[in-house]
Amino acid sequence: MSARVHDLAVIGGGINGCGIARDAQGRGLDVFLAEAGDLSGATSSASTKLIHGGLRYLEFYEFRLVREALREREVLLGIAPHIIRPLRFVLPHHGGLRPWPVIRLGLFLYDHIGGRRTLPPTRSLDLRADPAGRPLKSGYARAFAYSDCRVDDARLVILNARDAADRGATIAPRTRCVSGRREGGLWHLVVEDGHDGSRRAVVARALVNAAGPWVSDVLHGALGAASPVPTRLVKGSHLVVEKLFDHDRAYIFQNADGRICFAIPYEDDFTLVGTTDEDFHGDPATVAISAAETDYLLGAVSEYFATPVTRDRIRWTFAGVRPLYDDGAARAQAATRDYVLTLDSPGGAAPLLSIFGGKITTYRRLAEAALDRLAGAFPGMRPAWTAGAPLPGGDVGPSFASFVAAKLAQYGFLEAAMVRRLCHAYGTRIDVLLAGVAADDDLGADFGAGLRAREVDYLCANEWAETTDDILWRRSKLGLHLDADGKDALAAYLAERGKGRDRG
Repeated sequence: MSARVHDLAVIGGGINGCGIARDAQGRGLDVFLAEAGDLSGATSSASTKLIHGGLRYLEFYEFRLVREALREREVLLGIAPHIIRPLRFVLPHHGGLRPWPVIRLGLFLYDHIGGRRTLPPTRSLDLRADPAGRPLKSGYARAFAYSDCRVDDARLVILNARDAADRGATIAPRTRCVSGRREGGLWHLVVEDGHDGSRRAVVARALVNAAGPWVSDVLHGALGAASPVPTRLVKGSHLVVEKLFDHDRAYIFQNADGRICFAIPYEDDFTLVGTTDEDFHGDPATVAISAAETDYLLGAVSEYFATPVTRDRIRWTFAGVRPLYDDGAARAQAATRDYVLTLDSPGGAAPLLSIFGGKITTYRRLAEAALDRLAGAFPGMRPAWTAGAPLPGGDVGPSFASFVAAKLAQYGFLEAAMVRRLCHAYGTRIDVLLAGVAADDDLGADFGAGLRAREVDYLCANEWAETTDDILWRRSKLGLHLDADGKDALAAYLAERGKGRDRG
């Protein structure tokens, strides 16, 4: 019996790989995606959690990237309003940094080059009167307020994978590509199951290498490429600290070294501080924030806040490695964040497309560009479609606030805070998760912080979750809220589920 031949195989289950898989499957291709770990398990869950144009990229004349990102900001807000929300940023000004007119010009461009339609424009603030000035040192009098969006980055990945699977794609997390070779006009891959080490063959007409910081390792290792790859690995680290202010706006601070730092409301009780930019050498799987980076971030925000931010306020840290295309920039923060796609198809052989760079914000456009590059291999492929198609749960209607209000009424027998969280995490799929629930007891075991067995079962059955980290740090951020007893109880519950699966 001959092996199934997929149209497209994708290596990498981050935002780029899952975005490409979704787009391709929706265009009529048969997709197989392999991810060595958990979906969104590396760089894609270690971002600053923003859908934004990248105001600072204007300084490096990245006008095309900023324009595309700002346009995508509007598109993504429309197709995933449950996990993407508008956010106002406050940019305080003081002497010695970028001049006030320069900042105003940059924000004017930011407001206009991307075709802003739904978000409010930039305006000036008097920090002596505005609530945003209260947490800051008394010397700050002027600021600008402008718009961008926040996102649950890991859930954005999961929803793209879920939609791809719903359309027929094979999504295989914890499946490592061991080797790949061209033969007979096809790619022949060997993939290894991370659970039992078993191996199997996967055959496809084209291959996408979206392995993120491992893109070069896959090329030179599993795929045996000999040519050098211009990759620059850049590390970005973040702190999550106790809440630093009570209002719902974020801050963008200008630092004396020319870099910027964000302080963003996070998970109700916390503030997200980041990010750093430094070249990284080593295994991306071991990346972690350094003591020097911690000092840098604490010092950067303490320059602005009236109360210094100290180490004892840190509640979580995370770091990721960005696989940027090496454009020769002298500093890591100046390296382009634009994506670069390289196509290898010598003599018309089965194509290999490798993905370098990119931002969470532009993943959907990157996917379209990737399929444009592969169009020659798939002459019957349907046209681009994702700009107007909601991600799973995103079909909430014209007003997300009205949707939440309706669900609070529908599930009035449950805690309101939990219903709101479920609305933001699952959108209209809250009704799938809560199908048949008529009383609080129907939700099963209570692990704390609003996490119940019903939700855990849903995540395992529908979103490829297997471990406590999958659930507490990627499918949600409840790890910030759950106590040690709750985490232990969740681990025990998952272990028992696993035994039941094995017995079945």
